[in-house]
Amino acid sequence: MSLDPRRVLVTGAGGRIGRAVLALLADRGIGATALIRSESDHDAVSSLGADRVRAGDAGDPATVDAAITDADAVIHLAARPSPNEGTHVEVFSENTRATYVVLDAAARHGIRRASIASSYAVGGLPFATKPLAVPYVPLDAAAVLQPTDPYALAKRTDELTADMFARRDGMSVVAIRLPFVGSGDDKLAAQADRLAEDPAAGASDLWSYLDTRDAARAMFAGLHAALPGAHVVYVAAPDVLSPLDTDALLDAHHPGVPRRHRFPGRQVPIDLAPAERLLGFRAEHTWSWER
Repeated sequence: MSLDPRRVLVTGAGGRIGRAVLALLADRGIGATALIRSESDHDAVSSLGADRVRAGDAGDPATVDAAITDADAVIHLAARPSPNEGTHVEVFSENTRATYVVLDAAARHGIRRASIASSYAVGGLPFATKPLAVPYVPLDAAAVLQPTDPYALAKRTDELTADMFARRDGMSVVAIRLPFVGSGDDKLAAQADRLAEDPAAGASDLWSYLDTRDAARAMFAGLHAALPGAHVVYVAAPDVLSPLDTDALLDAHHPGVPRRHRFPGRQVPIDLAPAERLLGFRAEHTWSWER
């Protein structure tokens, strides 16, 4: 899995992470087919290096079959990004359908490498409809999931879908559990200010975050898994998006949560080692509080 693909189908290419993926592929000289939801994104994704652009629904088999032609890898990002982006039925059904359609098309076209966007929210806490507790820290992929919302449930279903295609068709599929993602000059800056003012607002996310550029790198790294099969990994910046030390944050906001070890300084309380072992991924961009 060490060789780069020749062409990658990128679904959800018009979104924040999708555009960063297109820029990364262009930098590496890799052909990109951008699947966008709206034709209004056409010029923007073309300017980022996508030499083929298709507009349509990632949940439509005919659209995906047309877009996937000549690709030898898939980065799947298309989804409604929260349980509030439509009705609960729309969020669950559209997100899970798109993942199935994209991986099914990949399998039928003989593609054996795919990276799909899962989410830290799969654990259930960020959009919980009832009080939930983090099982333990550092959080890892073995922790019990507690979905009470359609978005978390859809992401869990996506991971199981990836597992099926890996087992049935011999694909390598990596589900990347992404945390809060943003760029330092806009969305991430606003979140940093919010959590500095109110640390409790980041408790359900364990104050985790990832720069958009690193999110793109993680999705691309998912195409180069060291082992075959289906895998789930958490990725995040190595530090918390808070000026406070991690142990102080945990003492204040997760006092009853089992702590397998202490966390020096502002170390994020998530196990990032599996992503480094499997994908060679480590975040390169961290938030600076000296602005």
